Amino acid sequence: MFTSKLSRRQWIQTSTALVGSTGLTYQGAQGQTPTPQQAVLPTGVASALSGPERTAQLLDVAKKEGSVTVYSSMPQDDMAALASEFEKRYGIKVKVWRAGSEKLLQRVVLEARSNHFEMDVSDTNGPEMEAMHREHLLQVCKSPFLSDLIPQAILPHREWIATRLNIFTCAYNTKALKKEDLPKTYADLLDPKWKGKIAVEADDNDWLAGTVTKMGYDKGVALFREIAAKNAVTVRKGHTLLANLVASGEVPLALTLYNYKVEQMKNAGAPMDWFALEPTIARPNGVAVSRNAPHPYSAVLFQDFMLSVGQTILGKRDFIPTSTKVTSTLNKMPLTFADPKVTLDDNQKWTHLYEEIFSHKGI
Repeated sequence: MFTSKLSRRQWIQTSTALVGSTGLTYQGAQGQTPTPQQAVLPTGVASALSGPERTAQLLDVAKKEGSVTVYSSMPQDDMAALASEFEKRYGIKVKVWRAGSEKLLQRVVLEARSNHFEMDVSDTNGPEMEAMHREHLLQVCKSPFLSDLIPQAILPHREWIATRLNIFTCAYNTKALKKEDLPKTYADLLDPKWKGKIAVEADDNDWLAGTVTKMGYDKGVALFREIAAKNAVTVRKGHTLLANLVASGEVPLALTLYNYKVEQMKNAGAPMDWFALEPTIARPNGVAVSRNAPHPYSAVLFQDFMLSVGQTILGKRDFIPTSTKVTSTLNKMPLTFADPKVTLDDNQKWTHLYEEIFSHKGI
């Protein structure tokens, strides 16, 4: 039985449809209606200034604004670490509204629909960011720190920038499974010894899309259908829940957990570890400034922070930052990047296929 609640991808589809039906206009700082290429900030703020001069110019007005409101789907303790450092450096209060990526998108869309804007900065998953871009809810990033990032972090439109990668890896309970017994390929999961021991997260359509496309669509789909049919793959709603189930031993092996979360829990003493099977899929998460930011100077300052100092903080907290200046455990691993545009454009295809293969049993 499938859940009656909207999936993450259905929220994206529904939310963008809501905005598209409203015929909204978006008002800039001088009461003008900006085009997708325009910046809302007053002249000079989104310029190519770099270094101390840029920061000083932003900070001068940001202090008068007094705060910045960040809508984020990042785990609470991780965002708190970033916000605390930003406040310490600049004396600007960070107000965080946190929710899952689908609820975050829903709120942004409803605010746009009612012409009531509270968000300054969005920090969430790539597909939701891409949905906001398509509805002209974001503004172009002209940060000087873009040159420090990997090429895949910078979208052609530059309205959202990837700050970190959520890398889909397998995770296992180290008390339930021995390292030498772990699968070396996805095909190894056809072994009957894995029956009843495998789980995936409920909405990881982009993982499936990237994986089977890299394998070869027909070959990849046939393999996962056979694995699910033979070995009863269960589905759990939420990556944090699934990670906790691995840590407790209820789920011996999960196929779609973010490596940073497993690393954090392992370092805190949980009996779990992660490993990667090829192809290894990376989903970009990013930061963007709202086209209608109530505190535009503070918003751009926060975005600059996330693309510079924030990268070091993310690295120390076991994330995979996109800055080439921050080393990480996966810097040299071959990755296949999930394309947010593919996930959005072929939403129904991948949602239906994911449900068909895994049946969403065990949610």
